[in-house]
Amino acid sequence: MRSMTATSLGRRVGTVLKEELRSKGEWRDSFMAAAFRAIAERIPLANLVVEVRDARIPLSSECEILRNYPLPHKQIIALNKMDLAGASNVKAWVEYFRERNCISCGVNAHNKENIRQLLSLIQCQVRELKKHDQCDNNYTATVMLIGIPNVGKSALTNALHQVGRISAAEKGKLKHATVSPEPRVTKDIRSFKIGSHPNIYVLDTPAILSPKVPNAAVLSKLILTGAVEDCLVRRKEVAQYFLAIHNSSDQYKKWAKLYTKDNDRSFVNGITEQLTSSELLMKHKSQTPTDHTQDCIVQDVRRILFETISYLEGDIKCEDEMLALIDRQFSALRGAFHISVECEEDAHDKVAVKLLNLFRTGRIGHYILDHLPGKIQ
Repeated sequence: MRSMTATSLGRRVGTVLKEELRSKGEWRDSFMAAAFRAIAERIPLANLVVEVRDARIPLSSECEILRNYPLPHKQIIALNKMDLAGASNVKAWVEYFRERNCISCGVNAHNKENIRQLLSLIQCQVRELKKHDQCDNNYTATVMLIGIPNVGKSALTNALHQVGRISAAEKGKLKHATVSPEPRVTKDIRSFKIGSHPNIYVLDTPAILSPKVPNAAVLSKLILTGAVEDCLVRRKEVAQYFLAIHNSSDQYKKWAKLYTKDNDRSFVNGITEQLTSSELLMKHKSQTPTDHTQDCIVQDVRRILFETISYLEGDIKCEDEMLALIDRQFSALRGAFHISVECEEDAHDKVAVKLLNLFRTGRIGHYILDHLPGKIQ
């Protein structure tokens, strides 16, 4: 259940971002506008469209261009990054789309079995198209991958190209689409073969956004998942929004095994002092303190999040209590991340950067930021 505080913080982040985007005109640059037009021209020529969405935001990551232009015979919604959303959550969304006569599937671009399933679904749709068109054996299908920034189109393209070529026992050098954790890296439309008999080519396309800036609620989810660069909003505020979501969920309960009863008295007497002590700062001195992705540091982060929520004596539904909890978590995480910057604001910004990275890479749990329509929140 999403707390009112999380909703309020999300709205605040989205509102600030919307104002910044409008004042600086950075929502869509000239390149994206050109890419939008190029993709719009090619959509009617494609045999199949695969719309790639972020599984954590199945509605907010919708590519609006598909509402405004006529589609070809078939469309598939690929909910990528399902490993960051959780299999059960994605399954519920696949059922939601099925009830609306939309073909969809969950996929993880780094899981070969997932890629084989997506490739099989694409091939099945292409065979139906071929049967409908009554074409000969030289039939060639073009599949267009479309999506907003940072949903993983290029990673899916590479994976489909690799698995498809191996399955078809084709020889030759594999091509590679450029992949990056940063949005808007793909700059042109490129073709990759993913199947034979019939021949199937997938078009990797640049990321596109709708001409109109979306509402604050959608913007907050786009910036949290990394679809929109977070340099226009203070990262601390984005991280606070994430912590409010986390603190309202049951994710922390999965980390109970990290809790040690030896910490009991320390938490009762003062959680922040215990977690930011010199002992914690020295705990992993043999490790590389600047690398927050180390398992030992990630475990510390999980433990801190579990213990801070577990020892909360107030009502987490109260905004003041939630904000106070988030402040304590920031102070505790400063120790876990080995951040010794004297300026508190600088330290909090560094904590935010590391925490958001762990969230975006799935190291601290599975989260769905969009809720199924009609479901009570």
